[in-house]
Amino acid sequence: MADLLDTEDHPQDEVARHGEYRVMAMDSARYVDASNTGSDVVVPASYLGVLPARLMAPHRPRAVIGHDGRIGKDGAGIQGLYYLEALGIPAAAADGATAELGNGRDLYDEGVISRVNILAENCGVTPGMTVVEAARLLCENDPGATEPGTRIRREVVETGPDGRQVVVTDSIIFARPEDRGRNVLVTAGHTGTSGASFLLEFRPWGFICSDGGGAKNDSGIAGLDIVAEHGLAGASVDGQTAALGDAFSSYHDGIIAACNEPARARGVEVGMPAARAASLLLAHPPAGDGGGSA
Repeated sequence: MADLLDTEDHPQDEVARHGEYRVMAMDSARYVDASNTGSDVVVPASYLGVLPARLMAPHRPRAVIGHDGRIGKDGAGIQGLYYLEALGIPAAAADGATAELGNGRDLYDEGVISRVNILAENCGVTPGMTVVEAARLLCENDPGATEPGTRIRREVVETGPDGRQVVVTDSIIFARPEDRGRNVLVTAGHTGTSGASFLLEFRPWGFICSDGGGAKNDSGIAGLDIVAEHGLAGASVDGQTAALGDAFSSYHDGIIAACNEPARARGVEVGMPAARAASLLLAHPPAGDGGGSA
């Protein structure tokens, strides 16, 4: 099969050029080939699942923009984003309501980005952006380190009058010394017993994690009561509302599923948007010096 694929026609259309890099649209991921290696942002109108990603990956294009296949069951339409990320290739997918499957030129001309991997995000690509703009950014910007390993994302989204901040970062293990007793951390790991041990190690002013989807015996939120005994105020977002491992999803999309008594004392409630809960944790410290400094 590999020999057959190598000898068949691979129709591609150069739709743009930015500096030394080309943007090549095509109707199928099957048409990505060695001519695209390193130098091209490819825009194939296949769903960006694992199978299309496997077809493209050996040719190592500079970046990929595919079709999200309307996400689909088990997220199959975009699973290739993370396959490519693990291989060091920036990738994004366009919303299936904005672009035709099997029509690379329509994907390029009309598509609007719905999902990105972290390497594409590092190049400046964001959901809601046109494919035209995303392709330009993928040509013009470098994603940074692409070798296997952890990419740490950290963004301050709110600063209180006393200088305390709401910081979004994907895991509590990415807390910094300056967060201790000072900042509210919105993260995306579970709030189980192991999560509690990290929270007690870093002791932020407040925190929001995930409930991990709940899990057996409510183990995904077992840490809330553990840390409450030490005065740490915290809450967990519903894993059905925000993606595990993506703190920005937790902050922007998450809905609070559980909170401990110190968080309730600051006004946090179940059913509240995570962003609102983070603001309350920041603005309403408990009596005394609490605040995670115990």
